[in-house]
Amino acid sequence: MAVAAVSLLTAVPASAAPRDPAPVLQTQAFVDDAGASPADADADDPAIWVHPRDPERSVVLGTLKEGGLAAFDLGARTLQLAPAGPGGRFNNVDVVGDLAVVSDRGRDRVRVYRIDPAGSAAGAHVLRDVTDPAAAPVFSASESEVDEQRTAYGLAAGRDPRTGLRWVAVTRRHETRVALLRLADRPGGTVGTEPVATVDLPSTFRLPDGSAWSPCEEPGERPQLEGSVFDGRVLYTAQEDVGIWRIPLTPSGFGRPELVDRVRSFGVPRRWNDDACVPDGPDPGYGGRWLTADAEGLAVANGTLFASSQGDSRFVVYGRHVRDLRIVAGRGTDSVEHSDGSAISTAPLGRRFPHGLLVVHDGERRPAAGDLPTTGFAFVRLEDVLGR
Repeated sequence: MAVAAVSLLTAVPASAAPRDPAPVLQTQAFVDDAGASPADADADDPAIWVHPRDPERSVVLGTLKEGGLAAFDLGARTLQLAPAGPGGRFNNVDVVGDLAVVSDRGRDRVRVYRIDPAGSAAGAHVLRDVTDPAAAPVFSASESEVDEQRTAYGLAAGRDPRTGLRWVAVTRRHETRVALLRLADRPGGTVGTEPVATVDLPSTFRLPDGSAWSPCEEPGERPQLEGSVFDGRVLYTAQEDVGIWRIPLTPSGFGRPELVDRVRSFGVPRRWNDDACVPDGPDPGYGGRWLTADAEGLAVANGTLFASSQGDSRFVVYGRHVRDLRIVAGRGTDSVEHSDGSAISTAPLGRRFPHGLLVVHDGERRPAAGDLPTTGFAFVRLEDVLGR
């Protein structure tokens, strides 16, 4: 297990750290209930599409699991709700060119939507499903295996800066596997995927004292990965109970993975007891400083990695220095808790976001809808997080 230099960067002094930012805007709240509209909507992961001619007409996308895929304008108003369809459960979304690429956890597929620049002004038909009808499961060998739900989970999309090829990286639920795919144009304007390579990350780690350690998981499950982002020819992916991995990409697929930061509980002995993990010995002190499990959503801007420390509702900024922050209530908006996903655009996006935009999932929107918890997405000015 190699530990790369990002984990060794110094902490920014408290006096130099910007104060915790507040959202400028929030989307509508979503309710994971059959009687809600849209039904069974549980917000999870955002992405940002920048309009090629009019940045103020850019679109924010957000997965809603069984509620499908939502499109919002920069005022956080809902433009469109694209249903997940029978058996669909949309987990993560990313954008490459004019395509929104989604991991369909329910059906173990990669779903693809074309984004219409004209639709972002009219508020209708922003998204058009162009998924190849013959798309095969990402990981499962059969539909019966899909039913076991060890399926497509985390997702990142990007473009090879040298060849222009459109990449998609997909993690597998309850497993440590990451698949690298290529987007491929099909007849009739549809888009499919072609497999390139896979890599299996560790589930057991050798500690400095020579002992072996595995994160505590439910029986039969491995420490899965979800939050992922491309930075050129590098994939960063977060293994929830372990930390953040940096994986270079090569012409044939994946290079050697490096664990660049660890969660605080890394190396702590725990065991499964009936329905929960319980302590099974003292903390040996091998964990990282910044991340409280789960390590979740990742985003990149100008060489700076932004990560969700979901366990303590903080975010970690890995740049020349490392620091953490909370997104707090203010400007009539709610604070952000238990964030699953994030997205960054450094493009000037008009009067509201002249220096760029950070969008984060909020796993605990308040006030709740009666007895039902609510979720949503929060829009933050990028300069409030990273400076100008």
